This record gives sequence, structure tokens and C-alpha cells, in this order.
Amino acid sequence: MQQIYAKQEVCIACRLCEVYCAASHAEGRDLVRAWRGKGARPIPRIKVEENRPFAAAIQCRHCEEPACVYACVSGAMRRLADGTVQSDPDRCVGCWTCVLACPYGAISRSGGEKPTAVKCDLCAGLAVPACVANCPNGALEMVKTDKTHGLRGGVAG
Repeated sequence: MQQIYAKQEVCIACRLCEVYCAASHAEGRDLVRAWRGKGARPIPRIKVEENRPFAAAIQCRHCEEPACVYACVSGAMRRLADGTVQSDPDRCVGCWTCVLACPYGAISRSGGEKPTAVKCDLCAGLAVPACVANCPNGALEMVKTDKTHGLRGGVAG
């Protein structure tokens, strides 16, 4: 499986990962229209945590033993065969137990009339997640993981 790895030593807390993540999950995936469109603004699935001089992006780790999945009362959070943990907004009842259970704080509440849990989906449908593709400093990269031993082997191609 591949996972996003954040390198805090080169993160400058520009938050472009948040902007591009939100835009990639907006209707039409257009950067400008995502903020000027009607309705609720899109929610980024990645958050930059900052404690100067350090900063790093936080996103779902797609855990092998996902606490969010075990806590989800509706079955909206589930671990797929490819190893990713995905959220189904149609099944989400808005109880927020997944938010409480996530040890990384990587699940957020969406806006709109029926708020649902949102989290990193590794930009399903894109070759490279938007946050990784648009990080100006290369602070985010895709790496191959060996779930039994953690991150392995550098950038995945």
C-alpha cells in the first residue's frame, strides 16, 4: 500500500496542501470555484499543525487496526481490501464516534445540511494526491508501506 509521509523538516506551513485538498474534493475540482461557489466550502482532509519552528501536515494514516472503523456505529467507516480506510457519506449518521476514536485527529466534520465525517481518501481517482502534487517544498511524498513494519523504502513511483 502507499501512504502520504510528511517531512516536518521541510514543511513551511504554507497550507497549500489544505487548499489543494479541499479543491480536489469540491464539485468540479476547480481551485477558484471551490471558494467562490455557492453552498458550503469544501473541507480539506489534511491539516497543518504548527508549533514554530516545526510544522507538519496531519492526515489519515489508514491504520491496519483502524479505531475509527471499530467505533463507527453505522458502518460508514470501513477498511477496503487495498488497505485504505474510507468513509461513506451516505451511511454516516453524524454521531462523531470516529472523530473521537481517531488517535491522529485526522477526521473532520463536513459542512452543509447533513454534516458527515470526512477524511483523507488518498484522492481516489487521481494518480497522485492533490496535497502531494502541489506541495511547493516537497514536504509530502507518497511512500510504500509495509503495514507490519511501518513506512518503508522512500518515494513510490
